Amino acid sequence: MPVVSTPLASTLRLQVQTGTDSEGKPVYRLRSFSRVKPEASDQDVYDVAVALGNLQVHPVNAISRVNESDLSQS
Repeated sequence: MPVVSTPLASTLRLQVQTGTDSEGKPVYRLRSFSRVKPEASDQDVYDVAVALGNLQVHPVNAISRVNESDLSQS
């Protein structure tokens, strides 16, 4: 039987560099934005991430999207 994936939720995550440690290595923190529509396109989510990144005090190092799905057999 094939497995069916049903999208449930999606989260946008921005990794920002908040500074450096005592050895000069960068320190990163995650900013998470939940309740992203699972059906939103990756390009739209990326565009919003860039806009949100421009509002951050710290520079954005990475943008990621985490999708949650329900798996079931049909």
